[in-house]
Amino acid sequence: MNVREDFPILDLTVNGKKLVYFDNAATTQRPLSVIEAVRKYDLEQNGNPHRGSHYLSIKATEVYEGTREKVKSFIGAKSSDEVIFTRNTTESINLVAYSYGMENLKAGDKIIITIAEHHSNLVPWQQVAKVTGSTLHYMYVDKEGRLPSSELDKIDADTKIVACTHMSNVLGTIMPVKAIIDRAHSVGAVAVIDGAQSVPHMKVSVTELDADFFAFSGHKLLSQLGIGVLYGKKELLKSMKPFLFGGDMIEYVHEQETSFNELPYKFEAGTQNVEGAASLSAAIDYINGLGFDKIAEQEMLLTEHALEGMKKLPYINIVGPRDLSERGAVISFTVEGVHPHDVATILDSYGIAVRAGHHCAQPLMRYLGIQASNRASFCFYNTIDEVDYFLGKLGEIRRWMGYGA
Repeated sequence: MNVREDFPILDLTVNGKKLVYFDNAATTQRPLSVIEAVRKYDLEQNGNPHRGSHYLSIKATEVYEGTREKVKSFIGAKSSDEVIFTRNTTESINLVAYSYGMENLKAGDKIIITIAEHHSNLVPWQQVAKVTGSTLHYMYVDKEGRLPSSELDKIDADTKIVACTHMSNVLGTIMPVKAIIDRAHSVGAVAVIDGAQSVPHMKVSVTELDADFFAFSGHKLLSQLGIGVLYGKKELLKSMKPFLFGGDMIEYVHEQETSFNELPYKFEAGTQNVEGAASLSAAIDYINGLGFDKIAEQEMLLTEHALEGMKKLPYINIVGPRDLSERGAVISFTVEGVHPHDVATILDSYGIAVRAGHHCAQPLMRYLGIQASNRASFCFYNTIDEVDYFLGKLGEIRRWMGYGA
């Protein structure tokens, strides 16, 4: 896939070496078309949306609402009213936790999540449980990071919310979200899906999944930081109270009472990040132009090559499924006898960017019996040559630390 020239940052030199960027699960790099879309907005369209009848305000509104329509089509929503702009996945899930969870749960109710959740889809539910008297329960993965079907039996008649990642940011596991959603609905529960890691890499239809809520971030999807999306079924969003107050979410204000705007504006308080919306619009155009078939083909080629190479290194422990059919383009690993932060620092000296730490998933790390790991995550603009370079330097890490091999 010849896209490298679209991403100028990939020509960057780091520590005297050409950058090899394998931290795409944290944030992706931006193509020139996204950079230029933001530049065009700043130079020609910058105004406050929905607030004025002058040219720039109208242009800003067109950019903002045009992006909403594009997101609706991109994720297969039925209505643009179901697309709420937020800052990121974290804010999206917090909106659901506070506007739906706090209002609809009570003592005796259950919230079910998986042990593989990012803190953003775990901590909000802890808080809901504490405030409402409901209880938080976990579905646990097996030793390779897969979710056994028997764990879904925990979703019972007392369950009111099921929250699950679509793809684990640590394990790379693609969770059986359709089965989880169907199970949740069979007992009358609402399903909340964290799509931060899935939406950039696979075609998602929230309608086909029948998700009640679905959240993702633009910055993992080639766009700027600070723009995110919450999809919610219209009937649920209409029943929920606003999360934040002021600005566009207002209809009429009197001295003692206020009425709130219609969807989707009820959940979009204050002046919104139109610049971020412009970047998200261009990012969606870029991804649609490539097509998810080509994206998946390249990313799975890279992942398979990396997995096979890492399996040949006896001191490397792969965290998560070893079967390519069960995972996305994320590989977490540990190096025997070497702390993950040391691994990341040594790789950085070669210009290779990987993640080190608990990856905002401390309960999962404790469950797996490790304190931290490294993570290499790929995007379609990465190459086999980069993976080979990474594997070669990975083989040198233990020698750096004084081991014979």
